[in-house]
Amino acid sequence: MTELQLKIQPDEFPDSKREFFLRGPAGNLECFTDVPEPSEERAATFVVCHPHPLHGGNMHNKVVTIMERSMRELGLRTVRFNFRGAGESEGEHDEGYGETDDLFAVIEWVRHTRPNDDLWLGGFSFGSYISMRAAQNLKLGQLITIAPPVDRYEFSKVQHPGCPWLVVQGDEDEVVALEDVNCWLEDLDPQPEFLVMEQADHFFHRRLMDLRGLLKNGVRPNLPEKIAA
Repeated sequence: MTELQLKIQPDEFPDSKREFFLRGPAGNLECFTDVPEPSEERAATFVVCHPHPLHGGNMHNKVVTIMERSMRELGLRTVRFNFRGAGESEGEHDEGYGETDDLFAVIEWVRHTRPNDDLWLGGFSFGSYISMRAAQNLKLGQLITIAPPVDRYEFSKVQHPGCPWLVVQGDEDEVVALEDVNCWLEDLDPQPEFLVMEQADHFFHRRLMDLRGLLKNGVRPNLPEKIAA
């Protein structure tokens, strides 16, 4: 049996930090899971989507990892993964369509291994578009979108997710203009919670620890209860 075969698709959610491959619609998807401290554990799993793979985006992006860390510190199990064609994931980039299918494949595995958990979903930049596309067909406990590229993708055709929703944007973002995000949000009903971080660029350079605190405080009211010891 090859090393790759040994790392494919665990039947249970790992009880410690682990890398492995899930079977996706275009081939194997490289995944990374982690778990909270037992004293903080809650019945929820957070799946996070990375920025554009053709511009260097992958599951090790610093904003993605700070999102994962923030939710894990709040007591959630976490899943990061590489879209098709990124990292060691098989397949080719598909302009968001196939990437949405990749996300659904990961979520299907989460629901199989953690059927009683609330599902939380988040994404950064391109990943925020993918998470919003998927959210229309999911029952979520929380959606988090950071720096949504509203001028590059058809966000106007994506409906409100119908769950608590946090949008985060830097006011000095050189990729996604704050004004464009403001205009998009004005047409939404109901309105998501919108937090603007001052002196923050697209990748939140030198502001990652501040982003960590902002995320934790922004979603804390929506957390499920801790699992009794």
